[in-house]
Amino acid sequence: MTTPADVHDVRDPELPGRLLAVERDALIPLLRGRADADFGLPVAACPGWTVRDLLAHCSAALMRVVESRFEEGVFSPASNDRDIAERAGWSTARVVDELERGMTEAGPVIAKAGGALDGVALGEWVHAGDVRDALGEPGAYAGAGLPHALVLLAQVTYRRGHLPLHADLDDADEPLRLGDASGERPPARYIGDGPTLVRLYAGRPVDGAAYELAGVEAAELNLYGG
Repeated sequence: MTTPADVHDVRDPELPGRLLAVERDALIPLLRGRADADFGLPVAACPGWTVRDLLAHCSAALMRVVESRFEEGVFSPASNDRDIAERAGWSTARVVDELERGMTEAGPVIAKAGGALDGVALGEWVHAGDVRDALGEPGAYAGAGLPHALVLLAQVTYRRGHLPLHADLDDADEPLRLGDASGERPPARYIGDGPTLVRLYAGRPVDGAAYELAGVEAAELNLYGG
């Protein structure tokens, strides 16, 4: 896997859509092959939510992007709960169908948003990892989308002014620079694999993972707080 060391200067508007399409092609067939009972499994990363709840949240978020529905408070916990409740009477197949549509149609909308919605695509990819984790599937936060996700992660952390970090990735040919290094804080250092780096930035458990982190506490990397 190759990741450019510095990906901040030029935004590829098609990158979020590519990430969604790659994940769609892997996740949707997996979901359609699972038993109904599996959709009732709890998601450790989203306490109180089942796999079905998380998929409903993901599909609703993408359809909001597709339909440009961004009312006040959108993507707040209350808004997310309402989106899930609105789909409570749907069949699981209908939720998965909506998710597939959203992962297909949101890319061009995100591309035109100038970077403002890039984090949505990254969040959807992280949630796909949450689903795999809940289902006991291998490769959570990995797979064919990982190189795209790492580049997008670098760009999102830069735009948000996140603390700077230099990542030497075991599974990449080049290091990756994340966050904004224009301030006085020297870059932190990470040595490890890509999926563990994603877990750290997403606030997911990294129990048993072999990695080194210097100059920053793991909690400081969490993009999503809490």
